[in-house]
Parts: sequence; structure tokens; C-alpha cells
Amino acid sequence: MNSIIAENLRTEQTVKLRIDAFFLMIGASKLLKASNFYKESGIPCLNVLKTIFTLIFTERNLYRTLTTNPGTVGFSKNTAYRFLNSQTYNWSKFLRMAAENIIKYISAATNEDRTKVLIVDDSLYDRNRSKKVELLARVYDHSIHKFVKGFKMLTVGWSDGYSFIPAAFSLLSSQKDTNVICQSAAKDKRTIAYKRRLQAKSKSTDVLIELLSSIKHLPAKNVLFDSWFGLPKTICKVCGLGFNVICMVKNSSKIHYCYNNEWVPVSKLHKIAVKQGKNKGNITGSIQVSIRESKTSESLIPAKLVFVEARDSKEFLTILSTDVKISDEEILRIYGMRWNIEVFFKMCKSHLALAKEFQGRSYDMLISHTTIVFLRYMMLSVEHRNSNDLRTIGGLFYNICDEVKDINLNEALVLILSILKETLLQQSAISEELFKDILNAFFSSLPTFWSKKFKLCA
Repeated sequence: MNSIIAENLRTEQTVKLRIDAFFLMIGASKLLKASNFYKESGIPCLNVLKTIFTLIFTERNLYRTLTTNPGTVGFSKNTAYRFLNSQTYNWSKFLRMAAENIIKYISAATNEDRTKVLIVDDSLYDRNRSKKVELLARVYDHSIHKFVKGFKMLTVGWSDGYSFIPAAFSLLSSQKDTNVICQSAAKDKRTIAYKRRLQAKSKSTDVLIELLSSIKHLPAKNVLFDSWFGLPKTICKVCGLGFNVICMVKNSSKIHYCYNNEWVPVSKLHKIAVKQGKNKGNITGSIQVSIRESKTSESLIPAKLVFVEARDSKEFLTILSTDVKISDEEILRIYGMRWNIEVFFKMCKSHLALAKEFQGRSYDMLISHTTIVFLRYMMLSVEHRNSNDLRTIGGLFYNICDEVKDINLNEALVLILSILKETLLQQSAISEELFKDILNAFFSSLPTFWSKKFKLCA
């Protein structure tokens, strides 16, 4: 009986061991020191980080954890909030180095020829009910076509087609002061806090290049993004960092590509490609062109445009690749890996409490908590890869949460009685009949409610 219960029993200690193994794998202690996580006295930063990291898997918030288990946590609420609001901790460097270590761990077990990419996209960081959050701005939500209060979460992640690892991000406010609801307080220009706030009010394409520059040493040849960033100027800048670009481009009459020494729009190039008759399935054609960073730029970058039939529409989609040597089918296959970042955004918002777990007003706290959420996703990605099964990341999250749920009262009573029985029967002087007599005497001495409970479980 005891062995059956022990096999199915899942405790909080199980998840703690897995989290400890993850922090050991990324070398969290060394990374924290390298990222300026330093305290003169008190609770180590690693302990505070682990406690906050674990909250979502225990299905408890920080207040509930501190009130129910104050002895095991070892610090107060003020300690946690000072940790999250620190202006000196370099969270972006910590995330980047953690991603590097995980990617090294993953790449060691994969073929060197496997396609590895960097994926770029932005998503809404919703704080629609807030009023006094630092740098809170009105940003446009493309899903509902309205302006809402929040930030644009520009994210760059690494993927090999199976695992997605977030490597860098920035919470963008608005460049226009009229759209910023709550301005930032003055900060020392020498601190990382000032640099974070300066980046938050920069142009998204400039921030994109800055983020890619910080992680350009990661093992990836291609950068993927959608049509929001698919402009010739941005593509040329990314290529200048040593990457190839595969992205979707807009069917706009204002954007031109060089073909046979003429600058023509996508619609005209599509007609030329269709006439060439290179149809393959839903690929209606492809054509090789050149792009430039600006009208005054003399250097041209070769590119290939692949035209694809749009579903349930007479329109077409255009995929651009600066690697003109690969086939049309390979371009589409690689671009399909971009969907991994959409799954990542959905997972962070629906399951990992992005923008919901803490309601801080400091911009530093937004950055720190977002980094912790990204670390949680990293751990799930590693667990998913190590498990070698078909479970989704969301299913794995629920599986881990189930492991920390307490057993119900009946299961606990059965476990206690079975342990008591095995312990007493090990004594040679106690027989089965004597054990039942002891148990009945014990039940009769209990209050009626507990006596009935124990008898049902006996």
C-alpha cells in the first residue's frame, strides 16, 4: 500500500529539485555575480530569485508564500520588492548569458548542420488598468485595432525548430511624449537603469539592431521576422551584422526592388514571376532582385522573393530571403519556424503570469519580472527537450504544477495508517489481531468526526 502511494505521490520537493538542477545547469550563481547582482548583507540574491521563480509552479502568490511558509522562505516582502526594483542589477545581461548556456547545452546534442535561427517579434505588454506605471504609454494593439495602455515587448529568441529560447527583449514605451502617460523619474546617466529607460523611448528598429548586436555571437545564420520589420532599410542593417534575413514583406507600392536595373514594386514582380511558370504547389513563383538601405546608398544586397498563395484569398504573400542559394521550399520551411515565438508569447501570457503576477510601478520591476518569466519558459523548454515526448509546453507546465499540489485528506490518512501498520508489524510481539485491537482502541478514543474519517481509510 505504501509503495503504491509513494509512486503516485507528488510533492513540492520534486519541483524544487528540478528548479535547482536548472539553476545549476545555467550556472545562475556565477551569472548573477557577473551581472552585478550584489548585496552587502542579508539573504543572497540567488535565494530570492529562486523563491520568486518557483511561485507560479506552486500556484501561490508572494504574499501567500510569505504568510504560510515564513520560516522556509527566510525573507520579508520588502526584501523581495527591493530585489525586483533594484536599479543596478543588469537583468538583460543575466538573461543573455543564461540563454547562451542553455543553447550550448542544446547544441551539444544536435547536428551542426541543423538550421538555427533568431526570431524577432513584438507583443503587447498590457497594463490597461494602470495609471502611474513608469513610462506607461498608449500603444497600438493590432489584434483589436485600438490604442491601449501598456508597452511593446520587443523580443529576440533563438530556435533550432524544436526548442525556443528567449535571449533578449525590451519593453518599449512611446517616442512621443504626448503618448506617455507617466514620465520617467530622473536617473543617474551612469547606471543601467538610465540606459534601460533611454532604450524604452527609442525607435523599435534601432532597438532591434541593438538587441541583435548583443547576441550576434549565438549559433544562428538567419534572422526571421514578419512584415512589420520587413523594410529594406532594416533588412540591410541586419545583414550588416553578418546574418541572412528571411521575412515577409508588404505588398506596398511605396517599396521598390531592383530588377533588370529598374526599381519596381512587389505587385509587378509578382506578375513577372507568375509568367515565368515556376509553380510548385502553393508557390506561384520566385524572382531574384536587389535591395538597398536608402535611395542614396550605392551598395546593393541580392535577395530572392518567393510568392505564395494566401489561404481563402485571391491575394498573395511574399517571403524575402537574402540567402539566394537555398531553394524556395527551404525558404518557406525556415520561415515557418517563426511560429515558435507566437507560441512563446501565448505561453507567457496565459500560463506564466506575464504582466499579472506583480503590479509594480517601477520600470525596473517590469524588466526584472519579465526576465524571470522568460527564465521559467527556458526551464520548460529544457524539460520539454529532455522528456523526448510529444507533450506541448503548456501541458508540461500543468504537469509540473500538478507535482506540487498537496495530497487530499483521505490520501494522507491512508498513508499514515499504512506506515503505522508496517511499523508495528515489524515488531515480533505484535500480530495482525493485536494490531487491529490497538487500532480500534485508538479510533474509539478520537472525536467522532476523526474516528469516522480514520475508519473509512482503514
